[in-house]
Amino acid sequence: MFDKEKVLAVCKKMSQNTLMQTLEIEYIDAGEDFLKAKMPVNPRVHQPMGLLHGGASVALAESVGSAASVIFIDSEKFEVRGIEISANHVKAKRDGIVYATAKIIHKGKSIHLWEIRIVDENDNLISLCKLTNMILPKRKL
Repeated sequence: MFDKEKVLAVCKKMSQNTLMQTLEIEYIDAGEDFLKAKMPVNPRVHQPMGLLHGGASVALAESVGSAASVIFIDSEKFEVRGIEISANHVKAKRDGIVYATAKIIHKGKSIHLWEIRIVDENDNLISLCKLTNMILPKRKL
């Protein structure tokens, strides 16, 4: 049975001392086929023109899509690796908050394909991303 609070707690724990914490990415909602996070838009994620940096949007998208894949696997036996991401940035953003929702397109045994929509507070599309994750057997250390 899907446990939303448990999923969000796992995502929060995975984010500690990582880029996600640096960018202030917070996981806020989850379901059986999606994961949602938010990120503040401020000078920490701006490019020199004072706009949301495309790289910060991609980091948000990959963070959400990769964490979403973790939800679907047995993390004792498998691990996730992002192998390809593409992004179309369609609207500029100077401040406020952006929300990224990863929805599964294909859930195979070894490949997960995600669509990640990044929108602002008014549901305006900021970026549309596609992420491919490879699911690998966990390496023994």
